[in-house]
Amino acid sequence: MSENGQVISLLTRIEENQRTALEVQQRQLELAQAQLERSNQSVRESLELQRVAVSRQSQITKLVLPLIGVLLLLLAYLLVKWRIL
Repeated sequence: MSENGQVISLLTRIEENQRTALEVQQRQLELAQAQLERSNQSVRESLELQRVAVSRQSQITKLVLPLIGVLLLLLAYLLVKWRIL
């Protein structure tokens, strides 16, 4: 009987260790999921910032390029005018 008691005791300890291991795995899984969610949130924020940056760059390009063209035309006009005088 003593041997059966030892076997039962060992099996009980193994079961407890497995429960502990499962609890640790569950906590690690929860941590990994939280980390993944934070990572996904960072990626979403990064993409939104990039969209805003591209939009602003497009707006500035639409404003600056015509202005540069006008300035170049004025410069050409002045160069031609001064050569004639």
